[in-house]
Parts: sequence; C-alpha cells; structure tokens
Amino acid sequence: MEQVIPDESSVPVGGVRSGGGCPFGGIARRSFLQGSAAGLAGAAGGAVVGDGVAVAGTVGRQTAEPHSRVIPFHGSHQAGIATLPQQDAIFVSCDVTASSRKELTELFRTLTSRARFLTAGGTPANVPSTAAPSDNGILGPKIVPDGLTVTVGVGASLFDDRYGLGPRKPVQLVTMKAFRHDDLDPALSQGDLLLQICADHRDTTVHALIDILTHTKSAMKLRWRIDGQRNPERPVGVRRDWFGFKDGIANPDLADESQLNQVVWVQPKGAEPQWAAGGTYHVVRIVHFFIEAWQKVPVAQQERIFGRRKASGAPMYAVGDDVSDLLDPIYTNDPQGLITPLNSHIRLANPQTPQTAATSTILRRSYDYDRSPNLPELDMGHAFVCFQQELDTYVTMQTRLEDEALVPYISPRGGGYFFALPGVRDDKDYYARGLLT
Repeated sequence: MEQVIPDESSVPVGGVRSGGGCPFGGIARRSFLQGSAAGLAGAAGGAVVGDGVAVAGTVGRQTAEPHSRVIPFHGSHQAGIATLPQQDAIFVSCDVTASSRKELTELFRTLTSRARFLTAGGTPANVPSTAAPSDNGILGPKIVPDGLTVTVGVGASLFDDRYGLGPRKPVQLVTMKAFRHDDLDPALSQGDLLLQICADHRDTTVHALIDILTHTKSAMKLRWRIDGQRNPERPVGVRRDWFGFKDGIANPDLADESQLNQVVWVQPKGAEPQWAAGGTYHVVRIVHFFIEAWQKVPVAQQERIFGRRKASGAPMYAVGDDVSDLLDPIYTNDPQGLITPLNSHIRLANPQTPQTAATSTILRRSYDYDRSPNLPELDMGHAFVCFQQELDTYVTMQTRLEDEALVPYISPRGGGYFFALPGVRDDKDYYARGLLT
C-alpha cells in the first residue's frame, strides 16, 4: 500500500469509506484552502472587500504557500490504483510507434524517469536562455508533487507481432468489444498504452501530460483522451455524479491488503505470466449521460432505476433523507424485486447470490467528465474506471448490466481494457522491465 508523505507545507487530504453491495468506489475527502484576503485598489481611492473593510492604494495578492503532498512512486504496485482518488484525472491512450524492441524498452525507461521526477517534484534542469526550456513552466520555476500519480497500462494490441511479446501477454487481456447497447467510437477506443494521470489540481495533471508527451513523442502518439474530475461530497460522505446520485458507496477496503490481494492484485504462481504479479486489469469506459432525458424522470422512478434513495444514498428499504448510505442492500426478503427492482443498477451489479459472488467485487475509481464546448447538446458523463484481478470479473458483471433499467439514459462510447503494470520497485527498476527482459 502507498503511504502519503507530506512535504513541509502539506496538509492531509482524503478519507475512505467502504461497505458491501453495489461496486461503486467509496471516498470522502475535503480540501481546505488557506490564504490571505486580497485588497483591490479603487479608482476613486477605495473599494469595499471582504466584510466591508475599505482598502485603498494597494493591489492584493494571495500569499499563502501552496499545499502539496508526495505519493511514493516506488513500490510493488503502481500508485493510482489503491490510492485514494485525487480531484483531477486525465486518461490518455496512445499508439506505440517505436520501431524495435529496443526502442520500446527505451520508451518505458523514459516514461519511468519522467513519472519518477514529476511525482516527487523538484527543480527542472537548467538550460541556456537561447535553448528550448526543459520544462513547460505551468507550475512555475519549481515543480510541486501535488499528489500526482502516473499509472501505466498496456493494451492487447501491444502484444501483436511488432515486438515479439505475444507469448507474454496476460491471459485474459483482450480488445474491448461492444456490449449489447454500446455505441463505441473507434477513435475513442482501445490503444497500445494507457496513461492514467491523477493529481490534486488541474494544472498538475496538464503539466504532467505535456511533459510526458514531449519526452516520448518519438515512440508513441496520442490516440484518445478523456479528462475527469471528482465532485465534492454533497452534503457529506460521498460525492454525486451528473445524475445526482451518490457515486462511491461501496468498494473493497483500501487498508485491507489481504482483500486487495484477493480481488485486485495478480498473484505469483497463478495462471498469469510471472512478470504480471503485482499488476491488475484496468478497465476504462467512457459513458455518455443523456442528462436532458434524465431530468424528466420522476425521482421515485430514478430511485428504482438505480436501486438506492437519491437524497441519502441508502438502500430502497430505508426511508428518510438522513438515513445512512452505509446500510447494505438486502434482497433475501425481496425475491420478486418489489422493493429493489430486479433490473435496478445495483441489484444487477451485485445480486448477492452464491452464483454471482465471484463476479461482484471490483475496485472502482471513476471520474466525471464534461466535454460540452458547444450547446445545445450536452456531452457529459462518466469515465468509469475499475481494477480487478481478473478481467472476466468485470466482463461478467457488465454482461448482467446489459438488461438494467438505466440503459435508455446512458450510451457507452469508448474506452478499453488494459493491464496495469506491476510497480517500479526502486531507482534501478522501470515500467514493464519484467515484460521486456
């Protein structure tokens, strides 16, 4: 498990909640900004700011030091998986253009060195003023770590005949195929390589993306990208998605290493290639929400579609806006689905039957996206993200959801299946070393 190491100006960020039932990743996190009041000079000698205090003759500036934290880069598992989700994320799928196995190895070495530096923070290399800058400057003269994680995964297409990696492909890694109601856009799907870049602030993820693409442009090119955010919890406990429902009520306990070893991390001496131990299957699905249509659905019907109360997030049997969302759904006394419909989202995701127990637990780490630069049509939805020891766990679960009542209000349009590589263990190690050597 990763430990969060604060720097001199850090503050603790995040908390975790877990529970049984629907596999919606759990997180509760608060951010607090500390700063000085800004004074603005008025054209007529004064302006009223703050609590009505008149200030004249100065231009106020925020002087508080930025808060930052370091999430360790080295470890048996990559950060950004069993790490509390940060506020901002960028998912980038790339096609590898390296011409040989040697160039592919160099690509992974370069990715490692950039990720190692960016996640730790520091001062970019000095270059002559007449040379191209060594850093894009978005974060200023010194790079702050800002809770940055860079998680790297490989797609099934990387194991074609270009680099001779076919015999080492993870056993269940396949190209993502459309489920019954999907409308997959090839330009927004698949890829040789996936980068998941997460941090506490937007400028940090953008800075890392530009840096990495700049240093690797000779060996890979961008295929598709989706940016995501995590909304604050409303009112407390768990954030809500664009449909207004609490998103993240149940998930494996991130502090329970034995549980993560059982459901997330590939174990040694199993069916997978030996190099894959410590990695995990990574699913990204770009799911469009039909927001306008959803707004016309009565709340009572929305609740039956999801299988939870909208205000509280509690199971359907619990009445009242203040009921805890930690209560477990119970279906044994509701075999006909009179309380929680049989085709509701959470009941199909985890029916709580002996037959579905092995395919009902995933580590969910999703983000919301908004790609609506032009009205009147909104392009908002969910960057669904999950990790699991076996890809078949997710595929089986999603197959059950083909018949869910939510289908008319969503449209999965892209994404892919990837294998998140084992962690980089020390300064001499690099991404995919076990795969390539």
